[in-house]
Amino acid sequence: MRTLLLAMLILPAVSFSQVKNPVKWNYSAKKLATGKYEVHMTATVDKGWHLYSQSTPDGGPVPTSFTFTKNPLVTLSGPVKEVGKLETHFEKLFDVNVKQYSDKVDFVQVVTLKGDVKTNLSGKVEYMLCDDKQCLPPATQQFSISLN
Repeated sequence: MRTLLLAMLILPAVSFSQVKNPVKWNYSAKKLATGKYEVHMTATVDKGWHLYSQSTPDGGPVPTSFTFTKNPLVTLSGPVKEVGKLETHFEKLFDVNVKQYSDKVDFVQVVTLKGDVKTNLSGKVEYMLCDDKQCLPPATQQFSISLN
């Protein structure tokens, strides 16, 4: 009985102490021309938190990366581009110059469809977030973006 009471008192404290995910992802596609789209994977980061660039050097925090599910109807054109205010600074914790974004960053991938079809661009994004006191474990989020 005593153990049950202790568990009932500790459980709410533990659940309130957990950090919510300090990033919100939004996915959209903008038609550029017939069969050509600009796909936007936009991260909005809570104040005080940082999301890392795809080009963050080895030895640092986990860089943001995108993996696209193979789709024979979709061709990727070039690498995923980053649009946002890139911040670079020396991070003592990792002993490297990190490349990060605060507030918002838009990751943009241009794709071309093979023919006049409706399909999706699916995949996953892996990312890591840190603030001035802590880093969260790397996270992965699945996405699917309609191209029509």
